[in-house]
Amino acid sequence: MSGVKTIVIKCGGSIINQLTNSFFRDLKKLIDSGHNIVLVHGGGPDIANMLAKLNIEAEFVDGLRRTSKEALEVVTMVLSGKVNKQLVRDIQIQGLQAVGLSGCDAQLLEAEAIDFEKLGYVGEVVSVNEQLLKQLIDQSYIPVISSIGVNIQGEMFNINADVAAGSIAKALGAEKLMFVTDVQGVLKDQQLLPELTVEEVNYLIEEKTIYGGMIPKVMSAVKALSPTLHEVNIISGINGFLDQNGNLVGTAIKHTIKGGEDKDELVISNVSTS
Repeated sequence: MSGVKTIVIKCGGSIINQLTNSFFRDLKKLIDSGHNIVLVHGGGPDIANMLAKLNIEAEFVDGLRRTSKEALEVVTMVLSGKVNKQLVRDIQIQGLQAVGLSGCDAQLLEAEAIDFEKLGYVGEVVSVNEQLLKQLIDQSYIPVISSIGVNIQGEMFNINADVAAGSIAKALGAEKLMFVTDVQGVLKDQQLLPELTVEEVNYLIEEKTIYGGMIPKVMSAVKALSPTLHEVNIISGINGFLDQNGNLVGTAIKHTIKGGEDKDELVISNVSTS
């Protein structure tokens, strides 16, 4: 992996069934240009549909979704079964090699309960088995990971896919983390904003340029930024995310540390496949 840049891509459940051939072709372009790819996914809508079919009611505590043992079985089945294998299949149609994993495999995502009494089997990531991912990447496989974790006692947990992706990106020292959405990025007056600082994100939320479902997306991007992960991108899974020159199309959110002080800095994002 020496000298090769790794990109972690997170697909939320609401976009998975809308991913187009353009998205997977662009994914192949990144691979062909020498980038390593790790894909992390959720599956909210499919989980909700299956819970409804099985007459398992969603539980909320103080506005937060609680995962019971019964619900966790459904979450695991849908994420690590239906959704995971769908993504593996779609990637392999492009002639790429993909391996479907859950965070339980080889304790890829070691987890612990956030607040078991309040939220049940909802977990946070304690550690990542990055050696497993590096071994797969070195063999030219794309790891496709469902956001299920496990503790050392073997108990499984439902993990927010944004959190799982951020933890994996940090563990691998990824160059970028990308959140896939149904739009090209953050828009203002129907124009794409190619780069934003954290300060600008907060301002655009206040003025309601960023609203509705885009708010949790940009806030997840902001939260994922760290001293080792300097850039998070919001990209499209519908229209493709690379232009004709192989440059990234989307909104880059960056927070850099300069001169020993925290400072938001506007920097143009450019992932070149040329």
